[in-house]
Amino acid sequence: MLRKSHFNIRKFIYDTFDKDAAKVVFEREGIWDCTTCSACLKKCPKGVDTTGIVMGLRGLMVEDGRIPPPIRDALKSIAIHKNPWKISAEERSKWAEGLGVKNISEGADILYYVGCTPAYDARLQKVARAIVEILNRAGVDFGILGNEEGCCGSEIRRMGDVWTFEYLAEENIEIFKKYNVKKVVTTSPHCYNTFKNEYKGAEFEVQHYTELIASLIEEGRLSFTRQIDKTVTYHDPCFLGKQNGVFDPPRKVITSIPGIKLVEMDRARDRSLCCEGGGGRMWVESEDSEDRLAKIRVGEAMDVGAQILATSCPFCLLTLEDVVKTGDLEESIKVMDIAELVKEAL
Repeated sequence: MLRKSHFNIRKFIYDTFDKDAAKVVFEREGIWDCTTCSACLKKCPKGVDTTGIVMGLRGLMVEDGRIPPPIRDALKSIAIHKNPWKISAEERSKWAEGLGVKNISEGADILYYVGCTPAYDARLQKVARAIVEILNRAGVDFGILGNEEGCCGSEIRRMGDVWTFEYLAEENIEIFKKYNVKKVVTTSPHCYNTFKNEYKGAEFEVQHYTELIASLIEEGRLSFTRQIDKTVTYHDPCFLGKQNGVFDPPRKVITSIPGIKLVEMDRARDRSLCCEGGGGRMWVESEDSEDRLAKIRVGEAMDVGAQILATSCPFCLLTLEDVVKTGDLEESIKVMDIAELVKEAL
């Protein structure tokens, strides 16, 4: 069954073909319901870039100043603080205190690009710290940008502010060149997708952290000493899976952990259900309804008997875990990032 908001988005596109696009957009509020997950693009028999159309229509609203207050505040924060969370750029590297992580200015083979949400959100900081511990255990030579790291621009572009996105992209590319960065590893699939597909003139290789960990395990540089006797299912993030085809590395990491039994949900891989956190949805208040996508997804995980719902995206982790907490399901299922599973098994 199509959700009302999804139907509105489809109708937006149809209407803008025959009418004045700006007028159509300004009359409807549902333009912000789209998560830009690209599921519709994958299914469209004509290959219509529906995601690009939605982003373009949002751009009209941003240019005219007709945007919801939470979106406006996020855009303003990115412009001022280089993160959407309205927190000072001087606090960006606090998550790494006590870890002894070196700055990329000291030289390193890999730049670990942490990202805004893992750098500032207390829950996601645990994931960033887990990744650092994993890379240290494997002897990886890496560094971070510290407070010099800025937003990658993924969500700001999808919220319609292409002008600020272009500025951020140019600035980040210059910073990477400054430190002779040749390889970037990201926490978030959103950063990964943007660096890989949307940065013009980029001269660096980009990997998602699950790809790097999978290769470290395969090379014998990372091994496990503990067993996790749990049934785990994996939620494919849209920006890693259906948009970039990274399906196997996360699963290879999970199945390499002793004791874990991996079970698949019916909607997996390129059919994975969006968590509803992308495309600026993290800054739009969601109704607590039965058709909330993250709620449906947690239900699907429980239906296959999973004790742990694993993912590898900051937004997915927050949206799915919120459903578990608000639904009093913590005794039934736990949401974890793959990096946390790996750390627990080291």
